[in-house]
Amino acid sequence: QVQLVESGGGLVQPGESLRLSCAASGKIFSGNVMGWYRQAPGKQRELVATMTSGGSTRYADSTKGRFTISRDNAKNTVHLQMNNLKPEDTAVYYCDLLQGSTHYWGQGTQVTVSS
Repeated sequence: QVQLVESGGGLVQPGESLRLSCAASGKIFSGNVMGWYRQAPGKQRELVATMTSGGSTRYADSTKGRFTISRDNAKNTVHLQMNNLKPEDTAVYYCDLLQGSTHYWGQGTQVTVSS
């Protein structure tokens, strides 16, 4: 089993920054993909950014140039640096670990961008 614990959400004003972190524990194998998804009220969960263990990244068009994903394979952690936050970034952010064909999810952390 795999457990994911997120931290770093909060309330910020437009233009400010936040850094999300996620620590994975349990039976973790190499070759996985770690990343972040988000879900706003009334909307479907959507990809924010992912990163393979080899370092390949994928970003949603709406976050390119503002968000940066990074990970530490030795510590099984993944981080999301979010700059120039906008009100439309408001959502619950979920950490995800894709291992084989199985997605493991964290409990989610709220990010609210409001003046």
